[in-house]
Amino acid sequence: MSLHRSECGGAMLPSFKDNSGSHGSPINGKLRGVFLSCNTEFDTGLPPKDSPYGPLRFQISADRLLNPSTNLYFADFYCMYTAYHYVVLVLAPAGSEGDSFCQSHLPRLDLSTNPFLTYTPGDVPAFCHASDVILEVLYTEPLLLEHGILAQISGRHQLMSLSTANAKKDPSCKVCNISVGR
Repeated sequence: MSLHRSECGGAMLPSFKDNSGSHGSPINGKLRGVFLSCNTEFDTGLPPKDSPYGPLRFQISADRLLNPSTNLYFADFYCMYTAYHYVVLVLAPAGSEGDSFCQSHLPRLDLSTNPFLTYTPGDVPAFCHASDVILEVLYTEPLLLEHGILAQISGRHQLMSLSTANAKKDPSCKVCNISVGR
């Protein structure tokens, strides 16, 4: 943890999205960002005790990333030979380089009425996420570690393989593959 704080200036820096998921996703290898998971436990609403992503967790308040100054885009929907489906969204601050890329390559989602991740303004803003998919978000700007909590978590950290990098979607899935003109 201290290495990241000193070597990266106390920030999680954007890197290019790998080629996992749908082969035709326009962000693969072209858009930089910091990948985050939005999943929570059904019974507590808290982040899972375990993570397939490794033994470190960076937890940041939703209002730091999702607010009226941020645009939300749909990037991908896929599965990797399992019953679970993944949705990848992009959060880009309005007017940023990432926002410009997304405006020309991805469908923009309404912050309050989309089926995946919503923000409702108010004295106490409300945030909701889909619970029937594994929701991942690519945030297009650096994230300062001081704005969240970086901690080691316990438990098993299992991935289907040593890396999900470049993992491909299941071409036979009838849920996340759309056949056009057949």
